Amino acid sequence: MKINILGGGPAGLYTAYLLKRSSPSALVNVYEQNDASTTFGFGVVFSDEALEFLRANDEETLEAITQGLEKWRDIEIRIHGERIVIDGVGFTAIARLRLLDILRERALAVGVHLHHQCVVKDIKEIDDADLVIGADGVNSLVRQACEQDFGSSIEYLNNHFAWFGATRAFPRLTQTFKAAPDGFFNAHHYRYTPDMSTFLVEVDPATFERAGLGRMSEEDSRRYCESVFAEELDGASLVVNKSMWRRFPKISNRKWSVGKYVIIGDALRTAHFSIGSGTRLALEDAQALMQAIAEHPQDVPEALVRFEAARRPVVEKIVAGANRSADWYEAFAQHMQLPAWEFARNYIGRSGRIAPERLKANSPGFSSQYEAWRASSALS
Repeated sequence: MKINILGGGPAGLYTAYLLKRSSPSALVNVYEQNDASTTFGFGVVFSDEALEFLRANDEETLEAITQGLEKWRDIEIRIHGERIVIDGVGFTAIARLRLLDILRERALAVGVHLHHQCVVKDIKEIDDADLVIGADGVNSLVRQACEQDFGSSIEYLNNHFAWFGATRAFPRLTQTFKAAPDGFFNAHHYRYTPDMSTFLVEVDPATFERAGLGRMSEEDSRRYCESVFAEELDGASLVVNKSMWRRFPKISNRKWSVGKYVIIGDALRTAHFSIGSGTRLALEDAQALMQAIAEHPQDVPEALVRFEAARRPVVEKIVAGANRSADWYEAFAQHMQLPAWEFARNYIGRSGRIAPERLKANSPGFSSQYEAWRASSALS
């Protein structure tokens, strides 16, 4: 079997590795437009148990990834001059380039052919295969080539965001919400190495226009955001890496495959960055696709249908929660009118996935402090 994969991100590399490991005689190619040292963004964040699915069938990859992880057990909310810690909500993070290096090493070790700096402009260029996998992100060429057959839908959110790095490490995943002269700002920041953090800045449409962010260069917007979050940065600098302002695309597809073509990861569907599940979903896609191909090696279209049937219910549940979280962020400026503790409680329940009883069990410190605040507020 010949397999061509477009996209050398986590989805494409891990799929290539698993398929080649499962079928050593297969010819597996990965085509990536960037060189091996180039990537978009800074750190990749996971919930603390997000990678445990690797343990059953790929403990070596799990061990390689976890050796470089930064870990913490709490979320911090900064709003109205207060810092509120929500305990028991663990996360881990790793440098995106380090993750890609690990997955590249795994793929090369089993005999995958990696083609870097290879820009594919027409799907016909990689059509000479039994299976063509689109792991080429939100602007997927594979998806666009069969857009009507996939039943693709893209809806853009209203808020604008830009990914920066920060030259300091934050002790935990922190959400900072600030009112400034130009409007309302939110920063998602967390460390991914002992001395570097991801620092994503999000603004509502009114703030984006008032601040003139759309008219700024990458360097100008870096300096502007550095000034807005000077207190949080505490002398550190923001760092750019394709840090242009964009709106988040909610991508979905009625079908996941068309004949021998299949899409996975962000090419297939997006999960809002606020829940930290995008890369996890991509790696899980790879495992499910490998399993389906292994069970139906002589009938690729049938294998792809089985892949979707097994995977779609799980994905739709996670994406539904991500979409609720995204909707909450769309209105974060309005939510900021709440008192700090009420805001934090509203924030932690935004995806609809944490019932009050579960919150009390997982976050006893926050829950007890929140109840104490409510009681004192009722008396005042």
